[in-house]
Amino acid sequence: MNDINSGTLEAGHQIPSINELSHSSSLSRDTIQKAYKYLRNKNLIISVKGVGNFINIKKSSDKLNIFFLINKPSSYKMEICNAFVDTIGDKGNIAVSFYYCDENLFIDGLKKSLGMFDYYVIMPHFKNESNNHVSYTDKAFEALQNMPKDKLILLDTVKEGITGNYGAVCQDFKNDIFHALEQASDKLEKYDKIILIYPKNAVFPYPEPIITGFKAFCSSYNFNFEVIDTIDDCISFESKDAYIVIEESDLVDLVQQTKAKHLVLGKDVGVVSYNETPLKSLLDITVISTDFKAMGVLTADLILSNKKEIIKNEFKYIERSSL
Repeated sequence: MNDINSGTLEAGHQIPSINELSHSSSLSRDTIQKAYKYLRNKNLIISVKGVGNFINIKKSSDKLNIFFLINKPSSYKMEICNAFVDTIGDKGNIAVSFYYCDENLFIDGLKKSLGMFDYYVIMPHFKNESNNHVSYTDKAFEALQNMPKDKLILLDTVKEGITGNYGAVCQDFKNDIFHALEQASDKLEKYDKIILIYPKNAVFPYPEPIITGFKAFCSSYNFNFEVIDTIDDCISFESKDAYIVIEESDLVDLVQQTKAKHLVLGKDVGVVSYNETPLKSLLDITVISTDFKAMGVLTADLILSNKKEIIKNEFKYIERSSL
């Protein structure tokens, strides 16, 4: 305790194992265990399963220290982060880091931060060797399993098998798009076909359950459908189709081509965009989207109330003139 308070042992420093300290001090393992339990109860050290014991953040105030690990710096991910920061307010210090869907950067970020924060807010999204989206890799799953669960909050996706009492605010990508399109079914009936533009070669790939939910909806409601990976440079618009667009670059291409052919969105061509942004609201584009601001607020509330719950975040269908 003297070494921690004096700064001789710094935050994040790994201290000896029970066996090591027992041997070096000639004290029994039971004595060391009691001492470490006392230090944990005083919030001076934390134990990470399978890794070891670490000096906890040395607090100069009552503020919480929070590590926020995000897969990519997109506009909607930052909306989550900003809402989280605003809700935490002056009750916490927040360190934001990005790992760009890279498994090694993810694991390295967690290892370097272990023992240094009161909470870890983590958004797990990765890509495999084929550049397809996966919510968890085996190594990432193992890294999360070894984290102190009372300090863990997961965002977006939760994998079955993660043990312990942790918090989460998540989406259900398959059922979210299914139920959102159900709300749009009356509008969609005036189109000959529904086309999902799902980019296979995106730098940051999207969850494949989006495709599964889309196909399930179209099959259940007898809509003709197609899944393509990009917008052609020159669309013929021979039939009256509705497009569901995930990437904003595809949305821009689609809108530009309809305007060039003097077609009217919501009449000649239907457009639904995935993920709400202020620009889509300004352009009057119909959207299906999770509530990003609510996700950030709910995550902060879990921390401020010290609750361990798994919350399903709201997913919305926002009807505008493009459909």
